[in-house]
Amino acid sequence: MRITQLYHEGRRFVCWPLRVTWRPAEETKVLVWAPKSLFKHAVQRNHLRRLMREAFRLNQSLLEEQHAQIAFNYMDKEAQPYSVIEKAVCKALKKINGK
Repeated sequence: MRITQLYHEGRRFVCWPLRVTWRPAEETKVLVWAPKSLFKHAVQRNHLRRLMREAFRLNQSLLEEQHAQIAFNYMDKEAQPYSVIEKAVCKALKKINGK
């Protein structure tokens, strides 16, 4: 139900290669997703999800005191290196924080 609510009521924007959906909440929750239609092997999807979670974990201080439900959806057809994903996550967190 929370995921459905996030996708129906949340705000969306793109920080390539991620589509970000978010809405204010009482506590911060993060959903990371890499599509099976683009990455057939589970190893590839797990690797991308791990990179997105790590980038969020290291940069979550950019949200400051604001809490939100956030969904990071990977959109690119090819796996990008960690540096590209981290830049996208940082840009998204700054945008969510209103900077």
